[in-house]
Amino acid sequence: MVCACAGAHAASADELESATLRKIRDTGTIVLGVREAAVPFSYIADGEHATGYSQDIALRIVDAVRATLGLPGLQVREVPVSAQDRIQLVQNGSVDLECSTTAHTRERDSQVAFSNSIFVYGVRMLVKRGSPVKEFDDLAGRTVVTTTGTSEERLLRRWNLAHGMNMRIIVAKTHAASFDEVKTDHAAAFVMDEPLLYSALASGRDGNDVRDYAIVGKPVSAEVYACMFRRGDDDFKHLADDVIAKMQRSGEADTLYRRWFEAPIPPSGVNLQMPMSPALKALFADPNDRPLD
Repeated sequence: MVCACAGAHAASADELESATLRKIRDTGTIVLGVREAAVPFSYIADGEHATGYSQDIALRIVDAVRATLGLPGLQVREVPVSAQDRIQLVQNGSVDLECSTTAHTRERDSQVAFSNSIFVYGVRMLVKRGSPVKEFDDLAGRTVVTTTGTSEERLLRRWNLAHGMNMRIIVAKTHAASFDEVKTDHAAAFVMDEPLLYSALASGRDGNDVRDYAIVGKPVSAEVYACMFRRGDDDFKHLADDVIAKMQRSGEADTLYRRWFEAPIPPSGVNLQMPMSPALKALFADPNDRPLD
């Protein structure tokens, strides 16, 4: 097994059992899958490169790859991915590492591999303030929107069938488009990861969104985000897991959280004002790669 520890010697060609590391070494480039609008995890703020909480973790993994391969000049190429194509692009080799808002679920374990978890969150709802929808049971017989290709879409369809909710479920291509369905009264609620709902509200802090909308409902489930890469590469997984565990145990992940969730962020300086949850604190104290679904 190769080691990305500080001071470790660069791995030779014979030492590289990792197919991903061999590909990166042979091309001199690591390809990162990035999101264009998953604020504050992975998004384009300057019109060129991705930034965000998850992207910062990806770049720390890149640093470990540089050290392992002894390639200080390793190039980073960013490939935009969406909720619909991200898994396929990892599977077919177009993307080596994807760190954004991909939920680690047991179903996805058969398709790709996941690192230690980088974030824990609950699934909640964004509604118009004053809406009769307060909890998930209130969605019975109503139109609900979520973003296509997400774990929430599958969750809603299972919930609808299992509980006989008679919901009409519509899907939008982006989180912004899902929010628009609530704004225009085409849907009673936008169901999504809690931090992405906070992001949707924060993006409108210069308008009426904060006072006109609310995030409600006891979380119907808890899930985790993790970095994603191709299956069957234990050495690359060990490298990524080691980076993430060290960040979480050292306090670096706490600092990263405060930067992206409790302080002004680019490009417009909005502050999500989202305190760290007890579940995330517990993850940082005990790094692991367990899905919660």
